[in-house]
Parts: sequence; C-alpha cells; structure tokens
Amino acid sequence: MGKITGFMEIQRQEPSAVPPQERVQHYREFMHEMPSTAVSQQGARCMDCGIPFCQTGCPVNNIIPDWNDLVYRGKWREGLDKLHSTNNFPEFTGRICPAPCEAACVLNINAAPVTIKNIEHTLVDRGWEAGWIVPQVATHKTGKRVAVVGSGPAGMAASQQLARAGHDVVLFEKNDRLGGLLRYGIPDFKMEKHHIDRRLEQMRAEGVEFRTNVHVGVTLPAQDLLEQFDAILLTGGSEHPRDLPIPGRELDGVHFALEFLPQQNRRNAGDAVERSILATGKHVVVIGGGDTGSDCVGTSIRQGALSVTQFEVMPRPPEQENKPLVWPQYPLKFRTSSSQEEGCQRDWSISTQAFLGKERVESLQAVRLEWKADINGVMKPHEVPGSAFDIQADLVLLAMGYLHPVYEGLLEQLGVNRDSRGNVQANDLEYQTSVGKVFAAGDMRRGQSLVVWAIREGRQAARAVDEFLMGHSDLPR
Repeated sequence: MGKITGFMEIQRQEPSAVPPQERVQHYREFMHEMPSTAVSQQGARCMDCGIPFCQTGCPVNNIIPDWNDLVYRGKWREGLDKLHSTNNFPEFTGRICPAPCEAACVLNINAAPVTIKNIEHTLVDRGWEAGWIVPQVATHKTGKRVAVVGSGPAGMAASQQLARAGHDVVLFEKNDRLGGLLRYGIPDFKMEKHHIDRRLEQMRAEGVEFRTNVHVGVTLPAQDLLEQFDAILLTGGSEHPRDLPIPGRELDGVHFALEFLPQQNRRNAGDAVERSILATGKHVVVIGGGDTGSDCVGTSIRQGALSVTQFEVMPRPPEQENKPLVWPQYPLKFRTSSSQEEGCQRDWSISTQAFLGKERVESLQAVRLEWKADINGVMKPHEVPGSAFDIQADLVLLAMGYLHPVYEGLLEQLGVNRDSRGNVQANDLEYQTSVGKVFAAGDMRRGQSLVVWAIREGRQAARAVDEFLMGHSDLPR
C-alpha cells in the first residue's frame, strides 16, 4: 500500500493537457508530464484495501498496489520490474487503455480512484529514460521454431515471451511496418509510434525475426508455415467491419474508419498516400460513438474539417453511474474523449436511413430513436414519428465496430473452426485451434477488444505454445 492515510489527505491529481486550440495544430501527443514527486504523491493514495479489486479489473492482472507503494517510496526501478512482470508494454496501456483498473479501485466507491494509468506510463517512461529497459536474451535455445502471424499487441507480446523462453520466433506482418492497429489504427496524437519502434528494437535484440510485407494466405501460402514451423500462433485482428447497407452506400465519400485513419498515420511517417481520403474543408459525419469514432473525430479536426458530427445509435448514457450497483465493473456513463472536446457535435439515438447525393455523398437522412423495453425486458429501438432529418455530409466515416476476422486467405487455407460469433475457435487455457499445432489469440480469437486484453492473450498463448512444444513452461500466464 501507499501512505496509510494518503487517500484521506491527498486529492486525485491528473496530468494537464495542451489546450485543444493548440494541440489540433499537430499530430503529437499532448499530455504534460507530471513531476516525479507529484506522481509519488498519487501513489501514496493507494489504500490497504484488503482485496485489491484493481488487479481483477485489469485484464493483465497488474500487481498495482505493489508498484503504487514502490513509486510512493521512490523505488522506481523496483516498481518498473513489478510492472513488467505482468505487462510487456505498459507504455501502450498507460496511454490508450480506458483504465478498468481505476473503475475497480476501492477508492472509486465513494471518492476519486488512484491515478493508476498515469503512474503506469510515468513508471515505464522513466525506465526508458534511465536505461533500465534492456533486452532479456534467453540463456538457452530450444531449437523449436514458432511462427506468429500478426504484429499487433497480441503478436508482439507472444513473440517476446516465446523468444525469452528460447524459441526461434518469426513474426509475420502483412503491412510495411510492424505494430498492427497500434501502428495504423491508433492516431499519433494518442500514441506516437516511437514507443512501438523501441520495443521492436528490444525484441530484435532478444532474437525475434521480423518479416514485413508478408501477407500469409495471400503472398505466402499457409501450408508453408505448417511445413516449416513447429507451432503457429494466429494473432491477427478482427478486421471485418460492420457495414451500413442502406441506400446510397455506394456513393463516393462514404468510407470505413480503417480506410481513413491509417492514411494519416502514413502521412505522419513521411509516406505518400494514394487515393487520399481527407476531411479538409468538408462537413464530416462519423457514425459510431466508440473509440474508433473518436479517433476519426480528432483526425478530421486536425485535417481542417469545416464541421464534425458524431452519431451514436444507442441512447445517451447517464452522467454518473450508480456505483453501489455496478462497482467494480467498468461502468456505462457519459464520457467525453479528448478528441470530442476539440470541437465535435454529438447526437444519440440516431439511425441513419440513407446517404444522399449523385456520384458523391452530399447529405444523409436520419431519424431519431426511442429505446423501450419489450416484454422480456430487452431494450429495443423504435423510430420516433416525424423525427426524420437531413444533415449535410461531404465525408461519412463508418466506425461501428468489427464483426470477426477476415476469412479469405489464411483462415480458409488453414481450415480452422470458428465459434458462434465467427471468431477463430480456441479456449483461453490452451489457445489451441481445431488444427494441430495452430493456436490463436487476441482479437482474432476473442473478437474486437482492448489493447490490454490483446497483451494478456498474447502472454497466455505464449505459455500455451511453450507447454505444447516443451511439455512444461516457466512463462507466467
């Protein structure tokens, strides 16, 4: 724990941000760093709460009270070691995780929770600056070869763990750069890409081999992996987006979010982009109220959109959750992202009915919804009579989530079974698919989820693969 009376004496303090009018002029991260002394004070707020619900709220089961206490006591390097014992990439989660740990914090029952997320990324950032983070090269080699397909957070975590266990790991990525959605989905203003690059350098020094521009199942037959490797771990994403098949969907100017977002990341990296999709000088409508929609909002504003409107089909959440009812679960409540506070108009309970225009979208037609419980208590949407309206739209971005992984190519060639939701079928103990020596983890197995869940699954799948190859494993789950 931290200071025994710290939670009563010290108020929650979060890092400040560059004002919206300034930060929208660039694509860099915009949170100010807090002084180490202030972060240590925040660690002092951690309570001796008996059962640390923060750990169960965290998908990787970070040992949060321990490193909060170490930070409070100024033992930063020991705190970093404790943090790394459960999380390979805390600089990722410390920036883009929604912090279910803080929702589960015991202090959150009737006060402001500990600033766990900020302490986490301050710890790891300080570790990089001090040179404490170095390659952990295996002391022996097993002679086993493992192919990991997909270099997102699940694939990166699994590859690093397997290399540290002494296996020869080859990480395949279909794009020109590694990182998956961390690289080409998350905007740079949320996480700059040098955080990925320095981890990749660490992994390369640990023996991981990277092969980019290799689309397994398209440019490289899946059978080749079955013949050349002792085990295969599938860690691709859930990349089949939810579409909106309404009149006018074929019009130019209606795009999926992941047609739009990666282009800006490529521009920031200095790449030329063909068939550019830009919000500059346009009235933009983003359909979908989640994180991907928010990323579209922030990117559109930075590109110079005339206006940005975001629609959500679900009703507006309550301003504050009923904590005794939902704690320690992550609550549904009204939140405003950093992108939304930069100048976005938001509307809830909206159903888009048609896209209007000749060759290019010019507007969209929508209606308002009223959500009512049916006889079974299930909330169902009903159109509000006379509520139809049109809104100008020169660019429409569909950010309504993802249904399942792409089947064509890799998955069809391997012939792995799928579960009822269309994901690759494998449990969260063995992570083994219906095909011998083929494993699956991350969004490809569990469906669209958080970066922290991907890291957890990558670590656990690495242990499962290690057990499969060696009969036992010393890797943590």
